[in-house]
Amino acid sequence: MGAFNIIHFILNIDDYIGGFILKYGHLTYVMMFLIIFIETGLVAAPFLPGDSLLFVAGTFAAQGSLNIIILIIILSVAAVLGDSVNYWIGSYFGEKFLSKARFIKRGHLEKTKDFYSRHGGKTIIYARFIPIVRTFAPFVAGIGRMNYKRFLLFNVTGGILWVALFALAGYYFGKIQFVKNNLTIIIYLIIFVSILLPAIEWMRSKTKK
Repeated sequence: MGAFNIIHFILNIDDYIGGFILKYGHLTYVMMFLIIFIETGLVAAPFLPGDSLLFVAGTFAAQGSLNIIILIIILSVAAVLGDSVNYWIGSYFGEKFLSKARFIKRGHLEKTKDFYSRHGGKTIIYARFIPIVRTFAPFVAGIGRMNYKRFLLFNVTGGILWVALFALAGYYFGKIQFVKNNLTIIIYLIIFVSILLPAIEWMRSKTKK
């Protein structure tokens, strides 16, 4: 899938999901499971539409096309499994890669391990709500050798919160006629806010420096 097709898919995700439901029915759950799993599980795929997908899926559940309970359960499992896979990829391959990267000092790796031992839990939860960051956070947690049982606890908590919040927001707001009539604009707004938050944080970090 080319860059233009990916952008078109993200910006018109409501049309894609609606068409998929009409054509494939319950297989839509499988399609959404794969998207959430890949976005959270593969560090090379942070561009997939997590927040907007969950919100739109919730709006279709409000219309009766999907079951909101099944939706939350399936996509929560996808989010948790994705982060776990990402963690183990980082744990197994990350340090080997970083040890060969000349521009990364050993001291940086030790600082990463220390950071995740002290702040890793809240980082895993917060990262769920920030696009791109949520894809890299579990990978870095793996590199930092964060205790897996502790990681899993916050992974499950953050995954369920993220999926439930956006899916239920779509479910309840999707019943409002204004949202139904302006769903595309709502999606644009979600994408804009999702990009704006990490941009603000990046600017703040540059200002502090």
